[in-house]
Amino acid sequence: MGAHAAMTRSFNADLQASSAITVTDFEALRRLASAEGGRMRRVDLATAVGLTASGMTRLLDGLERAALVCKEHCSSDARVTYAAITDTGRALLHTAAESHLEALAAIFSERFSPAEVDQLVTLLGRLPGAEEDASSCPGAAAEG
Repeated sequence: MGAHAAMTRSFNADLQASSAITVTDFEALRRLASAEGGRMRRVDLATAVGLTASGMTRLLDGLERAALVCKEHCSSDARVTYAAITDTGRALLHTAAESHLEALAAIFSERFSPAEVDQLVTLLGRLPGAEEDASSCPGAAAEG
């Protein structure tokens, strides 16, 4: 937990400096970008990101003010609203992903050999949700 907290603080600082977003903003944008049609039901996005419904509302309000996401309504059920990533959001996510992946690579390359990183990727890949996360990370294919 200590390592997770320290890395989250570091990534937050890096993302805020390079892109003016937080790790949670990044994760919401990443999830939306990989979703079909670039949109998700707000309640599903909250679950995927690990926020409460009210926490997701606050997060999306800020992302909407920054024009990174927009709200869409369901034509068949007025109770359902979607969060959709905008072109501006996709562009920011692409830029943020580059710096985020560089920071991630730096942290691991300073502490582990390439063989250890490969082993760590394999071991962590067994955890629930890891396969989904790796396949939906912008730039993951390019990074290997």
